[in-house]
Amino acid sequence: MAPPNSSSSTQTGGIPRLLAFLAVLVGVFTPIVYLLERNLESFYVFETDHLHDLSKRGIEAHGNDTRAVVQYIVDELHEKHPKHISLEQEWVFNNAGGAMGGMYIIHASVTEYLIIFGTAVGTEGHSGRHTADDYFHILTGEQWAYVPGEYEPEVYPQGAVHHLRRGDVKQYRMPGRCFALEYARGWIPPMLFFGFADGLSSTLDFPTLWRTTVVTGRLMIGNLFAGKF
Repeated sequence: MAPPNSSSSTQTGGIPRLLAFLAVLVGVFTPIVYLLERNLESFYVFETDHLHDLSKRGIEAHGNDTRAVVQYIVDELHEKHPKHISLEQEWVFNNAGGAMGGMYIIHASVTEYLIIFGTAVGTEGHSGRHTADDYFHILTGEQWAYVPGEYEPEVYPQGAVHHLRRGDVKQYRMPGRCFALEYARGWIPPMLFFGFADGLSSTLDFPTLWRTTVVTGRLMIGNLFAGKF
């Protein structure tokens, strides 16, 4: 009689062990994620009403001088949240969902991000379907949005805020020069896959991807050390 095939037995035994390990991981992390999800509000440091009011006050103070509007916003945010605001305006390109623009990351943590995003020449793309609510405060120009079944665009002019609810998706366009204060609250790490997908599969702009990763990682880790989840 031929001896049993040890390699075959090992492979067969490995699958149940892998499944058991995955089951344990799911069993351990599911209640943790559930508890965190129920308490997400307690992790937020920014207030949506304050950001909208701040954006409008910046526009009232400086009009179409977008550089001054951004500085006005960042100065007040730093005064209010000194440990959580980056004053280094490290602008990088951002390609996501077919759209392209520049961004300055003001804050990045596990549950929130705050950036200036925009372009001087216009862009258009897919919003992505995200694990966070997204608030797009128009500082200059305007943004258009479209959902299937509608025959007219949603139009968000200077001073307006476009709220893309978690899990929703839209086509959007910035028809010309447009910059916005973009705030997301929810689970931020899963959104990074959308943010990196175009760079990894289309533009292949690895220096920009690397710079974005460095800045985002530095801010997220820094906020964790500061007690901000």
